[in-house]
Amino acid sequence: MEREEIIALIQRELPQLVAQDPSLRDFILRTVLDVSLPRREADIKFDRILTELQRDREEQAKRWEEQNRKWQEQDRRWQEQAKRWEEQDRKWQEQVRRWEEQSRRWQEQAKRWEEQDRKWQEQVRRWEEQDRRWQEQAKRWEEQDRKWHEQLAEIRRLDKRFDNTIGALGARWGIASETSFRNALAGILTESFGVEVLNLTLYDHEGEVFGRPDQVELDLIIKNGLTIACEIKSSIDKAGMYIFDRKVNFYAQHHQRQIDRKIVISPMVDPRARPVAEALGIELYSYADSVEGL
Repeated sequence: MEREEIIALIQRELPQLVAQDPSLRDFILRTVLDVSLPRREADIKFDRILTELQRDREEQAKRWEEQNRKWQEQDRRWQEQAKRWEEQDRKWQEQVRRWEEQSRRWQEQAKRWEEQDRKWQEQVRRWEEQDRRWQEQAKRWEEQDRKWHEQLAEIRRLDKRFDNTIGALGARWGIASETSFRNALAGILTESFGVEVLNLTLYDHEGEVFGRPDQVELDLIIKNGLTIACEIKSSIDKAGMYIFDRKVNFYAQHHQRQIDRKIVISPMVDPRARPVAEALGIELYSYADSVEGL
């Protein structure tokens, strides 16, 4: 570097350096005070000053470069950190948006739940009202059922009474009818056809007919040595058919007399009695059936 350049550099940089570095200012003052020194010494000192200035400038330049490098590194780091912050801020904003969306959905769901709960409460209230009505109806039904049972019991009581009355009337009517028919038949056969009609009352001491001792009634029709046992009943069933056969056998055994025909005359014959009559050789006459061969 030329002298003029150095001088220009000193003139340009010296005021700033003096203002920044007190030691440099002291050094310049001491140098100015030593102006009277010999030329050679002044040159030496001046060269030393220039060398020190150059060294200080290079050192300062290194420091500035290092500081500038540090500032650039720090700026790079700040930029990277800023990017990370921006990315983090974007993620937070995205998360906040999601939270806001989730919160909005939760609020909508809460409204739906509140509406559903209101509907359920309304439905429960309706069910409770319906249950109350059902209970009232059940009470009315129970009361109605009780009345129906009372009426049914009364009907059954009256029906039983009616059946007993009808049964008693039927029994009396049947007995009266049997007696009337027997008397009429005996009168007709005796007076018009010369037939002997006997109404026998026997006593079964051994209980052969009914299973215990009792009276046995039997109607006999006799003509020209022919003996017919006749049973006139308002109704007859299977048991009555067996009893009639036992009465005939009881009479034939104890009176040593053969019974040629066994006849049952009845307007009401149990269908189950017909096979018994057929098996026992009993002739049945009912409704429009006619008795022939007497």
